[in-house]
Amino acid sequence: MKVERIPTLSDNYTYLIIDEATNEAAVVDAPEADPVVRRVDELGVRVTHVLSTHHHWDHSGANPELAERYGAPVLGHSSDSDRIPAFSQGLEEGDRVRIGELEARVVFIPAHTSGHIAYVFPDAAFTGDCLFAGGCGRLFEGDPGMMYAALNEKLAALPDATRVYCGHEYTQSNLEFAVTLEPGNAAVQSKLEAVRARRAGAAADWHDATDAEMTIPSTIGEEKATNPFMRVDSPELIASVQKAAPGTGTDGVSILGAVRSLKDSF
Repeated sequence: MKVERIPTLSDNYTYLIIDEATNEAAVVDAPEADPVVRRVDELGVRVTHVLSTHHHWDHSGANPELAERYGAPVLGHSSDSDRIPAFSQGLEEGDRVRIGELEARVVFIPAHTSGHIAYVFPDAAFTGDCLFAGGCGRLFEGDPGMMYAALNEKLAALPDATRVYCGHEYTQSNLEFAVTLEPGNAAVQSKLEAVRARRAGAAADWHDATDAEMTIPSTIGEEKATNPFMRVDSPELIASVQKAAPGTGTDGVSILGAVRSLKDSF
């Protein structure tokens, strides 16, 4: 499996998943068509699916144009049939999506939105705006319990080597927040330094971003080591949260909820 990272809008990632055995491909979370079309033409692949992790416009705005251009179905969670543009096929937890000889499993992870899903291949997960490198999405339609289950039960259960392809280039700001909660976490410090170095020469226009300045993919193992939303049992993090938000419980859901509130105002 080959994954092409396509910079879209001001900080979005759109992905092109390519089965090199058949030259078939799927587009994941496209708000703009032109950058995708250019990459598809450069590579000479055949787009057979348009995949949406959730309905937000910055992940689905180009669906109609891409679906028409490539004659490809648009897939998303069944509950989003009236919210995902050009929706044509509904998916549920455990369903399978085949791209050539590749197969993804659908994992239902509502929290950021009520119809959010991830596409999980044997060695890669496309997590949209649920799991970011170093962070998670805002709770627009869910609650801390739902996000806890999505991150710390479902996604955390994937093999540590699973690559994480998320929806935005938020890694530096996420880790700058993470280090305030776990200043003693050497893994966070080390990754933040590496990310800052990578982003130091970032192009003024995200559309011109090079591979060298992209911080995605991460891995599930890295997220367990550095992401505060997946480290809700860390004694240092719990102590920091309780200092910043007195009265917060020590259970994972309460800590995650408090961390999300702190991040919202960071």
